[in-house]
Amino acid sequence: MTLLDALSAGLLLLGGLFFLTGTVGLLRFPGVFDRLHALTKADNLGLGCVVAALILQAETGWVAAKLVLIWMLALIAATVSAHLIARFSLRARGGARRTPP
Repeated sequence: MTLLDALSAGLLLLGGLFFLTGTVGLLRFPGVFDRLHALTKADNLGLGCVVAALILQAETGWVAAKLVLIWMLALIAATVSAHLIARFSLRARGGARRTPP
Protein backbone atom coordinates (compact mmCIF):
# COMPACT_ATOMS: atom_id res chain seq x y z
CA MET A 1 0.00 0.00 0.00
CA THR A 2 1.47 3.29 -1.08
CA LEU A 3 1.07 6.66 0.59
CA LEU A 4 -1.42 7.65 -2.12
CA ASP A 5 -3.55 4.60 -1.41
CA ALA A 6 -3.47 5.29 2.32
CA LEU A 7 -4.48 8.91 1.76
CA SER A 8 -7.34 7.79 -0.48
CA ALA A 9 -8.51 5.28 2.09
CA GLY A 10 -8.40 7.96 4.79
CA LEU A 11 -10.43 10.36 2.67
CA LEU A 12 -12.97 7.64 1.91
CA LEU A 13 -13.35 6.89 5.61
CA LEU A 14 -13.69 10.59 6.40
CA GLY A 15 -16.31 10.96 3.68
CA GLY A 16 -18.23 8.02 5.05
CA LEU A 17 -18.07 9.54 8.51
CA PHE A 18 -19.51 12.80 7.19
CA PHE A 19 -22.31 10.90 5.43
CA LEU A 20 -23.06 9.01 8.64
CA THR A 21 -23.12 12.26 10.63
CA GLY A 22 -25.51 13.84 8.15
CA THR A 23 -27.80 10.84 8.29
CA VAL A 24 -27.84 10.86 12.09
CA GLY A 25 -28.64 14.58 11.99
CA LEU A 26 -31.45 13.95 9.56
CA LEU A 27 -32.95 11.32 11.83
CA ARG A 28 -32.36 13.03 15.18
CA PHE A 29 -32.92 16.76 14.72
CA PRO A 30 -36.43 18.00 15.44
CA GLY A 31 -37.12 20.66 12.82
CA VAL A 32 -37.00 20.93 9.07
CA PHE A 33 -34.34 23.64 9.05
CA ASP A 34 -32.13 21.76 11.50
CA ARG A 35 -32.38 18.63 9.39
CA LEU A 36 -31.62 20.53 6.22
CA HIS A 37 -28.58 22.12 7.81
CA ALA A 38 -27.19 18.82 9.05
CA LEU A 39 -27.88 16.97 5.85
CA THR A 40 -26.59 19.52 3.35
CA LYS A 41 -23.41 20.45 5.22
CA ALA A 42 -22.33 16.97 6.14
CA ASP A 43 -23.24 15.36 2.83
CA ASN A 44 -21.49 18.00 0.77
CA LEU A 45 -18.34 17.58 2.83
CA GLY A 46 -18.65 13.81 2.61
CA LEU A 47 -19.04 13.90 -1.13
CA GLY A 48 -16.06 16.24 -1.38
CA CYS A 49 -13.90 13.79 0.56
CA VAL A 50 -15.03 10.86 -1.56
CA VAL A 51 -14.38 12.78 -4.77
CA ALA A 52 -10.94 13.84 -3.52
CA ALA A 53 -10.12 10.21 -2.75
CA LEU A 54 -11.23 9.14 -6.20
CA ILE A 55 -9.24 11.94 -7.84
CA LEU A 56 -6.12 10.64 -6.14
CA GLN A 57 -6.76 7.26 -7.75
CA ALA A 58 -7.72 8.65 -11.19
CA GLU A 59 -5.45 7.66 -14.02
CA THR A 60 -5.95 10.73 -16.18
CA GLY A 61 -6.77 14.37 -15.70
CA TRP A 62 -9.90 13.93 -17.76
CA VAL A 63 -11.33 11.48 -15.23
CA ALA A 64 -10.46 13.88 -12.40
CA ALA A 65 -12.21 16.72 -14.25
CA LYS A 66 -15.32 14.58 -14.65
CA LEU A 67 -15.30 13.82 -10.92
CA VAL A 68 -15.04 17.51 -10.07
CA LEU A 69 -17.89 18.26 -12.48
CA ILE A 70 -20.04 15.61 -10.80
CA TRP A 71 -19.25 17.11 -7.40
CA MET A 72 -20.14 20.61 -8.60
CA LEU A 73 -23.44 19.41 -10.08
CA ALA A 74 -24.28 17.62 -6.83
CA LEU A 75 -23.50 20.80 -4.88
CA ILE A 76 -25.81 22.83 -7.10
CA ALA A 77 -28.58 20.22 -6.85
CA ALA A 78 -28.27 20.06 -3.05
CA THR A 79 -28.37 23.83 -2.76
CA VAL A 80 -31.42 24.24 -4.95
CA SER A 81 -33.34 21.39 -3.34
CA ALA A 82 -32.55 22.59 0.20
CA HIS A 83 -33.65 26.10 -0.72
CA LEU A 84 -36.93 24.83 -2.18
CA ILE A 85 -37.66 22.63 0.83
CA ALA A 86 -36.88 25.48 3.26
CA ARG A 87 -39.01 27.94 1.31
CA PHE A 88 -41.94 25.53 1.17
CA SER A 89 -41.65 24.83 4.89
CA LEU A 90 -41.51 28.52 5.69
CA ARG A 91 -44.59 29.23 3.61
CA ALA A 92 -46.45 26.28 5.08
CA ARG A 93 -45.92 27.79 8.52
CA GLY A 94 -47.34 31.11 7.37
CA GLY A 95 -44.01 32.92 7.46
CA ALA A 96 -44.09 34.11 3.90
CA ARG A 97 -46.58 36.28 2.08
CA ARG A 98 -47.79 33.65 -0.34
CA THR A 99 -49.41 30.32 0.38
CA PRO A 100 -47.69 27.05 -0.54
CA PRO A 101 -48.45 25.67 -4.00
